[in-house]
Amino acid sequence: MSIVYLLIPLGLVLVGLGLWAFFWAVGNGQFDDLDSPGWSVLSDDEPPRPAPGPSAAADEEAGP
Repeated sequence: MSIVYLLIPLGLVLVGLGLWAFFWAVGNGQFDDLDSPGWSVLSDDEPPRPAPGPSAAADEEAGP
């Protein structure tokens, strides 16, 4: 029965921390835009840039 005296305050502390974390997240804008991250998965990525070849390196060494 004495364990109840430990578990009840511990549970209240954990609930308090959870409420604090929730209100902190709301205050910092974590829940402002819930739709855009899901739609960003469907958008196309930019095409990859071609790797610089030996001719590009020779042009850089020559200078203007």
